[in-house]
Amino acid sequence: MAVQRGDTLGKLANRANVPLERLERFNPGVNARHLAIGQRLMIPTQQERAPSGGPYRYQIRPGDTYSNIARHFGTTSGRIQSANPGASPTALRIGQIISVPLSSGGTRSPVPSNRPAPSSGTSSNTPAASPPASTSLPASARRWPWPLEDYRIVRRFGADSRGALQPMLLATQAGARAQAVAPGEVRFANGMRQLGEVVIVHHADNLQTVYALCERTLVSVGQQVKAGDELCEVGQSNTTQRYDLLFDLRQGGKPIDPSKVLR
Repeated sequence: MAVQRGDTLGKLANRANVPLERLERFNPGVNARHLAIGQRLMIPTQQERAPSGGPYRYQIRPGDTYSNIARHFGTTSGRIQSANPGASPTALRIGQIISVPLSSGGTRSPVPSNRPAPSSGTSSNTPAASPPASTSLPASARRWPWPLEDYRIVRRFGADSRGALQPMLLATQAGARAQAVAPGEVRFANGMRQLGEVVIVHHADNLQTVYALCERTLVSVGQQVKAGDELCEVGQSNTTQRYDLLFDLRQGGKPIDPSKVLR
């Protein structure tokens, strides 16, 4: 969420419909008396926990790495990795819950307020994501169909003016339904703040596809899907009034340009 002229943390909390204390705890480096227009704050989801003394319960967002999460919460990527021995820092999944320990001594180190927060939406201020995966793709990732039958590309995959990678954005018509681009298993089908309803499908060769900004999911976690199966109904943006689908393709958690795979 971006700070606008006249905003206070209280106004931002009301706008995001979260308690002020939760907003403050998830933005430990923000100085409430010196908010800057355009400064971005991270909005906690219902699955996350703001600690009073223990570790954060943090939900991975698009573009997240251990490094930018550590900067935001005033800790180190090494401490995060130690707190999550079963998670691979190079294969983070959107929607995955990790533990983020506080800095030594139980206090949070201040973070300069002009540093970007971990991503919570599709803004051009999304923090830098992991580098794209190698151009050497597995044989299974060839000539996949597009996730929509009727679409136009309104934002291509690539870096914005700040150098942060942005997922592909597809505009479509009212009533459109996103379709699976390859066989796989649904690993996430739920809401994420500022991303609407989200479906994440895992495929062979450690590939994942993400379908976000949906209005309603049509599948459930654990369900096996085939290419062409309907996953969700595309939602309408309150800002643009378009029906947009955010589509993200990853291998081992690293983003891939969908145009290299979709036919």
